[in-house]
Amino acid sequence: MSYYFAKDFAGPEFELFQMPHLVALSIVLSCALFLLYLRWHKNEKLNNVFRLSLAALLILQEISYHLWRIYAGEWSLQIMLPFHLCSVFVWLSAYMLITKNRHIYEFAFFLGISGALQALLTPDIAEYGFPHFRFFHIFVSHGSIVLASLFMTIVENYRPYWRSMAKVLLWLNIYAVFVYIVNLIIGSNYLFVNHKPETASLLDVLGPWPVYIFASELVALLMFVILYLPFVIGDWKRAVVSEHAI
Repeated sequence: MSYYFAKDFAGPEFELFQMPHLVALSIVLSCALFLLYLRWHKNEKLNNVFRLSLAALLILQEISYHLWRIYAGEWSLQIMLPFHLCSVFVWLSAYMLITKNRHIYEFAFFLGISGALQALLTPDIAEYGFPHFRFFHIFVSHGSIVLASLFMTIVENYRPYWRSMAKVLLWLNIYAVFVYIVNLIIGSNYLFVNHKPETASLLDVLGPWPVYIFASELVALLMFVILYLPFVIGDWKRAVVSEHAI
């Protein structure tokens, strides 16, 4: 068992878009398509089982990640507090699923999906390829964040609005200032707002500090607009149908 949980993994390194990565992405996509079945089937009991099971999975996998960090001797306040966006949305998404909270949904839809999608497509787990624990953790956690918001959208018929986007951006900036102060106090770099990460990342092409922070906001806004496009198209189609019906 130590092979699968080792800090220094002796197995293969993670390779972007190779078979294990593609299989993991396919499983997440298959689960997303299953949400369409739940929508059409309209079985409240089955919906509740899926919803609460997904919430439990989010919580249990995050606890297991903390336990692994402790086992590997790598748990610290500087890297393991839930201040990175995906860490935040593991817990918020679980709470959203359990309580069906519409306010959290707006944040989870834009920030949770955009952040988790990036982690799914370009996971930062270099030395931890399949079948290491971290390989499974990265795809289960981020895949579940995406599925949580999609479940509330597809099955529960929740939706964001233009004002949701403005609210999310406003609170994202307030949160970034708070995290910046926390980083100064404890010597961390959550959200990468104090400096760029040590490893190569998208931030490397967005300019020096603090330019890359504002450039990242523009990237985030672009992703928000892309995520909102299906609702724009749906609203436009309904308006056209209504106009012809009059």
